[in-house]
Amino acid sequence: MSEKQRLSELSWKKWGPYVSNREWGLVREDYSADGDAWNYTTHDTAEAKTYRWGEEGICGICDDLQKLVFSIGFWNKKDKMVKERFFGLTNGQGNHGEDVKEYFYYLDSTPTHSYMKMLYKYPQNPFPYEELLKVNAERSKNEPEYELIDTGIFDRNEYFDIFIEYAKESEHDILIKLTIVNKSEKEAPIIILPTVWFRNTWNWGYDDYKPQLDSQDAQHIAVKHNDIDIKNLYAKQSSKTLFCDNETNTERLYQSPNESRYCKDGINDFVINGNSQAVNPKSTGTKASFFIDEILKAGESKIFEFRMTDKELKDPFTDFEEIFEIRKKEADDFYAEIQKGIQSQDEKLVQRQAFAGMLWNKMFYHYNVEKWLKGDPGEMSPPKSREKIRNYDWKHLNNEHIISMPDKWEYPWYATWDLAFHTISFSLIDPDFAKHQLKLFLFEWYMHPNGQLPAYEWNFSDVNPPVHAWAVFRVFKIDEYIKGKPDLEFLESAFQKLLMNFTWWVNKKDSNGNNIFEGGFLGLDNIGVFDRNLTLPNGEQLEQSDGTSWMAMFALNMMRIALELALYNSVYEEMAMKFFEHFLSIANSLDNMGDENFSLWDQEDEFFYDALASSDGDHMYLRLRTIVGLIPMFAVEVIDDEMIEKLPNFKKRMKWVLENKPELTSLVSRWEVKGQDSKHLLSLLRGHRLKRLLTRMLNPEEFLSDYGVRALSKEYEQNPYTLNLNGTDYSVKYTPAESDSGLFGGNSNWRGPIWFPINFLIIESLQRFFFYYSPDFLVEYPTGSGNYSNLDQIADSLSKRLARIFLMDENGKRPVNGQYERFQTDPDFKDYILFYEYFHGDNGRGVGASHQTGWTGLIAKILQPRFSKKEIAESETEMPEDAEGQKSK
Repeated sequence: MSEKQRLSELSWKKWGPYVSNREWGLVREDYSADGDAWNYTTHDTAEAKTYRWGEEGICGICDDLQKLVFSIGFWNKKDKMVKERFFGLTNGQGNHGEDVKEYFYYLDSTPTHSYMKMLYKYPQNPFPYEELLKVNAERSKNEPEYELIDTGIFDRNEYFDIFIEYAKESEHDILIKLTIVNKSEKEAPIIILPTVWFRNTWNWGYDDYKPQLDSQDAQHIAVKHNDIDIKNLYAKQSSKTLFCDNETNTERLYQSPNESRYCKDGINDFVINGNSQAVNPKSTGTKASFFIDEILKAGESKIFEFRMTDKELKDPFTDFEEIFEIRKKEADDFYAEIQKGIQSQDEKLVQRQAFAGMLWNKMFYHYNVEKWLKGDPGEMSPPKSREKIRNYDWKHLNNEHIISMPDKWEYPWYATWDLAFHTISFSLIDPDFAKHQLKLFLFEWYMHPNGQLPAYEWNFSDVNPPVHAWAVFRVFKIDEYIKGKPDLEFLESAFQKLLMNFTWWVNKKDSNGNNIFEGGFLGLDNIGVFDRNLTLPNGEQLEQSDGTSWMAMFALNMMRIALELALYNSVYEEMAMKFFEHFLSIANSLDNMGDENFSLWDQEDEFFYDALASSDGDHMYLRLRTIVGLIPMFAVEVIDDEMIEKLPNFKKRMKWVLENKPELTSLVSRWEVKGQDSKHLLSLLRGHRLKRLLTRMLNPEEFLSDYGVRALSKEYEQNPYTLNLNGTDYSVKYTPAESDSGLFGGNSNWRGPIWFPINFLIIESLQRFFFYYSPDFLVEYPTGSGNYSNLDQIADSLSKRLARIFLMDENGKRPVNGQYERFQTDPDFKDYILFYEYFHGDNGRGVGASHQTGWTGLIAKILQPRFSKKEIAESETEMPEDAEGQKSK
């Protein structure tokens, strides 16, 4: 069976890499009185504390309800603890916020996880926990982070390369191969602890069923659970088995008697301290490990084999290598088809690791807010103060699904607008998963009854840009191209729920009823002069050009979906018209606010700015040039005459609007002026404004970097923007990498770096404008160069700039790897790619979360060749990017 065939069988996804890299420090596990999640569960207490909502591990896998978990622990005989989880700093410990301090790489995975591979680099000397904490604490926000490689622990190659591979023989028969390489010039010991355990579902007072693990010999652990098909775990080289229970060591953590004799940290206690009383001599419990004690010679490589299966096998390893070779070949065949047209082997390597990172970052996410708020009957009730700490108005939210995470260590919780971007890349390899992810957040146990989508668990009520409708239509079109037929059921069901979300935005985020939207956070963290959620003291209100532009984009996305559905059901023509008119009203308001007809387009600077509106109706521009002023570009749609002719009711109503409301249509679009091939444009930008925005955006002294478009004009590096508001001075400086501001924690910086989602939307928008304007519409690129390019050429060039971050340059170096020579030249590092949260605005090095392959995974889409014009025409789509319009090579 090929991987493409397996994709149609959900049972092949029953098991996958759905285990978090960090469960400690999360809102879900926080039952404190003050909501201090980072300090309620910590890295050091995680060893002994049983979790309520999920599990963590190194390279772990589990079933899709996380009832049984498999992961691997290691001990180098020098560390203070078994390495069962990745170490990192909390938001308060890091000088630039939370950050994982380990090196691991996702190298491969098929969409069904029939084959997976990752690499973990494990030091042979004591892990520098205290040094990392101390040095980072001593550094200011103006200094770089102190990383694991800075400690010198890799200087003499005294580490192990640990490759972990999985191959499924069938849906419930999983082979695990561990290849450990001693990279040092001397022999080194290592203890390997392949571990299996049950997520604790029996302590909370709802179900007293307690599953069991037991063993009769050193190479076998029996799994006994009523709901789990896997019954056996085999090891080829184990010398013994160790058993304890997935129960909290209350004596260690809280100085109160243990209810369980053999606690969660029992195996660690036995291995580190030799405490034989910590493990069950009867070889039974709810957590168990194989024990493998090895010494590897200098440069030696050893393979260790394990198998989780629903079968009783006399010789579990007789077909082991054969199965692995078959699954690896199938993975190669699957990606060979995906990567047709990509000529560069380096591009293929980067894209495949990007896909791998996205697939490995799928996670079982479990959170029932009502139960979390009131506590469980089997445990002590949470303090009364917790009732109003966070998320108390989301009691309906009950999530228990496999969800694409931004980063399973730094962000092991979903972020709704991040996920919308994830689905674009996912749709290239698994469009059904992409569609399901988008539908999840529209279900009643995610979406609020008032229509709001949950933002993220730290504050579900926060406001992220409304990009869900955009993603729905993009994924719909990609899926249609791949499968040859439209999934109208998906599109229609999503549209119905998106109507509720659009209504929520209109009712809740347009405070004055003037179609100007204020979204506060809007996903852009510290982009502004001050916290955009701030209530200003004298009644001033922030009128946001990006909030309004996101809503204009939302309206166009909804119009476009309605037009698509109207081709099959004429009822949707009325909905298309409703959003057509709503877009025109929003666009009109952007230029005509209040009695003075104030516009967020500054005629003097020829740029969009936020503005402060005083209580008496006066407005003042905040003349800070950020990507906020570029977001109006995203509200663009192109429709051709052929579609309009198929929709007579829409055509009739549209004609009436054009004739009777010329003040709307003349402001915002060239709808009445046909472009090439009789196409019509709906946009917030007429040609002149588009060119003026691009003059700023394509200027190397402002937004244009060699690696994409910066979030803030570089002009503010030497000349910071300053504002005095009500006696308080505010200042914004261009900072190309880590933030020097404590706003929103400090590990997220929109004041200079390059962010993939915004760049991706810029590229798409330019392609849409090109589809209308044709090659004759030229812009100086770069600004000041005297050279002119059409919009498609500029979009293609921006794509290449983003790709340049990861690809080897003429010197064989990757900008993403930054200043570390070892990462750039060492064969054991240089071709393993990390997909960071964002990137240095001047040199392209990775910054922020190191495995945020979610939206940075868009590089996989950017590297994908575009379809030819002939293929686009044959797919009967309206614009290149709607048809997954991939670049002609």
